[in-house]
Amino acid sequence: MRRQRPRGSQLGLLLLASQLFQVGLDNIPPVTMGVLGLNVYLYLFPAAPLMQACVSVQKAYWYGDWRRLLLSPFHHVDDWHLYFNLTSFLWKGINLERRLGGAWFFYVLSVFSLLTGLVYLGLEAGLTELTDDPSYSVQCAVGFSGVLFALKILSNHYHPGGVTYVLGLRVDNRYASWVELVLIHITNPGTSLIGHLAGILVGLLYTTGPLKSIMKMCAGLGTRSGDSAEGEYAGGRRDYTGGMTEQEQYDRALRNSLNDTAGSRPADAAPPAYGFHLSDEEVRRRRLMRFDR
Repeated sequence: MRRQRPRGSQLGLLLLASQLFQVGLDNIPPVTMGVLGLNVYLYLFPAAPLMQACVSVQKAYWYGDWRRLLLSPFHHVDDWHLYFNLTSFLWKGINLERRLGGAWFFYVLSVFSLLTGLVYLGLEAGLTELTDDPSYSVQCAVGFSGVLFALKILSNHYHPGGVTYVLGLRVDNRYASWVELVLIHITNPGTSLIGHLAGILVGLLYTTGPLKSIMKMCAGLGTRSGDSAEGEYAGGRRDYTGGMTEQEQYDRALRNSLNDTAGSRPADAAPPAYGFHLSDEEVRRRRLMRFDR
């Protein structure tokens, strides 16, 4: 077993702050900044303990605690979980908010956050029925990574024909999310494969399915394109990206952040990949460790 870092070190939060200042706070559009701030705030001051914020078929459907659909995307297990999720969201948020405009991007985030949880519950309930294994219904998920997978589908939709790097592998954008889904689960078995898959399906519902049209109808836009607000921030500065792709920007910033703190992190304290699910025992253990600290 890997030894846990003391919670008081909060190295992930320090790296996140370093990342934001490297990008420049004035380069981050308001909705993206607001979501970043909300996640950090709820990490520091949770709206509920993790076992009351995570979402599962058992807790949400069987016990009727639907509030978890709102809480689970914005709560994180530890500072590394928060750091990797928010660093990934930073680049996606900047690019998509500038493309779609603040109002529509906020709408997309709201729908994706709720719908990813609902699709996750549907998949877990379906697996319970198909396999006659109730363990699928009690797996409790927490974190923003399902929404990130949905945003990745959307981002790749607006940048067709490009390539990205997934764990060092060069992959066509069309397949990047699926490759990442498999590789993350293989290299980090604790991640929620179903939660990530739910995000991919929500993204596909928007880009190739009826979700975008339904959202336009609900917003009263009629036949007006949901992308009509695109370019709301087009007059803003873009040259800070240096012509790099989203993945190249992320890789460079991540390397810079880690190099800035080289030697300050214990060798056996490898950060967890984002978006993993929690067993009851794991959360109880983390909670007890937090109280002990």
